[in-house]
Amino acid sequence: MAINKNHPFEEIDGIKCAVVETGVSEARKNFLKDLLEFNRYQVVVAAEAAKAPAAAPAEGEAPAVVTEPTPTTYKVGVTDVTFNTVNAIFGRLLRTRDGRVVTMAYWQQQESVSRDDVPYFSR
Repeated sequence: MAINKNHPFEEIDGIKCAVVETGVSEARKNFLKDLLEFNRYQVVVAAEAAKAPAAAPAEGEAPAVVTEPTPTTYKVGVTDVTFNTVNAIFGRLLRTRDGRVVTMAYWQQQESVSRDDVPYFSR
């Protein structure tokens, strides 16, 4: 249950967590896990359930087209249920390994180096 859509929390692997992101790839999961653990958050990651396969066709219907299995996605959370991504980024609470403040562009992996000296509204 969430207070609002910007602050979701739930149990991940039996641990109450603030949800950071859902449906992320393995590369994104590794990026978030590394960044959040560097900022001293305890990170919990769980593989999300794959979509259920389509039901078998009824008699007389054409068989369904076989599709490739969906890639595994992950849900990333932190054990601090007060964590809010928007507040952490715009409140300048997160740091990169080189000591820079995490910007929204860095968080979204649009930049490889956080440019906290350039205002986000002038990009």
